[in-house]
Amino acid sequence: MQLQKLFTILVFLAPALVLFTVFLIYPIAQSAYYSLFNWKGFGPAIDFVALDNYSRILSDKNFLRAVQNSLLIVALSVALQLPLALILALMVGRSLPGRAFFRVTFFLPYVLSEVITAVIWRSLYHPDPHYGLINAILVNLDTAIVPWLGDVKTVMPAIFVVLTWKYFGFHMLLYMAGLQSIPADLEDAAKIDGATSFQTIWYIIIPLLRSTIRTTVYLSVLGSIQLFDLVWILTEGGPAGASEVMATYLYRFGFIRFYLGYGSAVAVVMFMICIAFSLIYQNVFKEQEYVGGYGA
Repeated sequence: MQLQKLFTILVFLAPALVLFTVFLIYPIAQSAYYSLFNWKGFGPAIDFVALDNYSRILSDKNFLRAVQNSLLIVALSVALQLPLALILALMVGRSLPGRAFFRVTFFLPYVLSEVITAVIWRSLYHPDPHYGLINAILVNLDTAIVPWLGDVKTVMPAIFVVLTWKYFGFHMLLYMAGLQSIPADLEDAAKIDGATSFQTIWYIIIPLLRSTIRTTVYLSVLGSIQLFDLVWILTEGGPAGASEVMATYLYRFGFIRFYLGYGSAVAVVMFMICIAFSLIYQNVFKEQEYVGGYGA
């Protein structure tokens, strides 16, 4: 009987395991293998270099800058984008007049693909005021034209504005879903006890939203580390590598310069960073939720 149950379980798991192995495990193993070779993508990988690719990655200033930019996006997302999404969720989900309209408006950018979003904002940032709306407004205000995507000082803030416009609606929707699970009786009881709106939000709503906040932080960090489409279409990592992130660095060496062995090593490093963060999250934050209960 036990063997029959085991066989049934394996039969139902087999399709998923095959897909998981073919499309996830095998590519990861293949990247790890090619990362040990100086391979250009043509013919078999025979020039074994052991860990030289990894040593080169850690000593490359361009890669270190890419890591720095990725971490900057992570920090700004957690410090600015997520709080903005939470504030808007509290406004749209509660007492803001016309909240149904604002819900659709704020979430609409997330529906657009990253390619379309990048093309739209590249046009808005165009340095010629005849083509770029933002610089056209600056000209009308008698302000100097700003090369948003062409200046090393403004390119990263400009990219982060696009990221915020694109993704904060998604996080707002998650926070709104979390707010729906909070009983209104708790807020009513707080008001009866004399709590202000700020005190109700700070001491009741936010603690009960901790699990949702942890989820949004998790998704935001992983998404920032793997960011590619928006940055590549907006700037291709320029100017002078000022907006290079890890994914664009990987693409540049792996698919443009055909250093596929080196690019595979970069992919493995990115994978290890994501795995390390995921394990820390699972072992620290999730464990606290299980021990402390809901919203702990």
